[in-house]
Amino acid sequence: MTTTNRISPLILADNAALDTARMTLVDQLVHWARLRIEERVFLPGMRMPSIRSLAEDKRVSRFSVVEAYERLVAQGYLEARRGSGFYVRERPVMPPQNAAAPMVTQGPLDVAWLVRSMLHQVAPERGPGMGYLPATWLDADMMTSAMRSMSRQSSAHLLQTGNPLGFLPLRVQLQTQLAELEIGARPDQIVLTSGITQAVDFLLRLYVHAGDTVLVGDPAWFVVFGRIASQGANTIGVPYTPDGLDMQALERLVQQHRPKLLILNSILQNPTGTSLTPARAFQILRLAEQYDFMVLEDDIYCDLCPPHQPVARLASLDQLKRVIYLGSFSKTLAANLRVAFVACSPELAKTFVDHKMLSGSTTPEINERIVYKALTEGHYRRHVERLRNRLDEVRDGARRNLERMGLRMFGEPTSGMFFWADTGMDTNAIAAAGHEAGFLFAPGALFSPRQAPSTWMRMNIACCSDPSMLSFLSRQLELAA
Repeated sequence: MTTTNRISPLILADNAALDTARMTLVDQLVHWARLRIEERVFLPGMRMPSIRSLAEDKRVSRFSVVEAYERLVAQGYLEARRGSGFYVRERPVMPPQNAAAPMVTQGPLDVAWLVRSMLHQVAPERGPGMGYLPATWLDADMMTSAMRSMSRQSSAHLLQTGNPLGFLPLRVQLQTQLAELEIGARPDQIVLTSGITQAVDFLLRLYVHAGDTVLVGDPAWFVVFGRIASQGANTIGVPYTPDGLDMQALERLVQQHRPKLLILNSILQNPTGTSLTPARAFQILRLAEQYDFMVLEDDIYCDLCPPHQPVARLASLDQLKRVIYLGSFSKTLAANLRVAFVACSPELAKTFVDHKMLSGSTTPEINERIVYKALTEGHYRRHVERLRNRLDEVRDGARRNLERMGLRMFGEPTSGMFFWADTGMDTNAIAAAGHEAGFLFAPGALFSPRQAPSTWMRMNIACCSDPSMLSFLSRQLELAA
């Protein structure tokens, strides 16, 4: 019985959105390879699997693999090197047609691999690279109750355009919550957005122009890098220590580059889990005043920080003069609600709203009303306390599991949802192998402004106990030893 017409479930899974019945085996192989090249599982310069090994792995004939590789060469995805094999070809990055300014060449800034992978339906136990808590940890009943409560009100609001600043009762509630953090902001200083990413995008468009410099953490939240580059600006990374930003490096970089903006997580930084101490917060504000730059403080992990933990928020010290404060509920309520907010000076709030209206009109008030109900019906505080307690319950065990394999933790994380762990090997290789095996890992290169190869990897504490994932990771480390 010939095996030519048999194909591995991996290929069929990758083509699930396509009509596989009408695709030849060669078509499926081409799609399989293109998907991995476009998602940067196979990086430029990387040697593709040999014809024999891929044929055996996918249970197809060698002729099918040869034809697929030749098509990929013709399409510009691969190059054939005589006597050596097939290699991934560097493909030109096309600038957006509506770009307002030319791109500044700083090396690859492709973060699409993790973004796309995070949208795949990977089970939480197979996704230590996930940026969210598992859905089973969240309170679906609280969200359902909030939606039912909203539905019992008059439906007239569903037919209106909404307030340019966002749903007023939610902004009043946020004023109260910010006051508890010692941040003074009136409702007209609070603007609601469709997620933190939109808020960052709007602020970069307002403040940053081609040739400007923006300082970010190194490592830091990967989506920011692409947004800065799209403005034609330079991204400069500031190293982190286990105690937070390296202040000597920050001062040196500020003096050298005179940045327009500094972007950072003040609390439970992604991915290192570090938080600002009061001393470092004062130093940052002193530098911002001395060298005339703004600070964008992303506090998306605010509610995962225990109230008793000694941390400092820049906005509470500065009172929104040079600091623009961002918050969201995607980590604690639901990722797809896409409700975030910007708290800033009155002058900036007016400009920000104008830009918001010109870019996309008002934000969806339905989502904002759901969040308002969830925050005000008395269950949210207990919910986030349960989340913090549950993270505390699994943190030590997850850490021991990883350290037994030889991973080294960055600092001494006592709160939050991430470990930043040194594996001792290139974590791009772990991520690529994991992708093939159905696991999602977050390699350190994605959190580097330069996307430099890294031995570090972000691990979601809530997703670090599955035996199959731990066994897979252990094998990868053993193979690299």
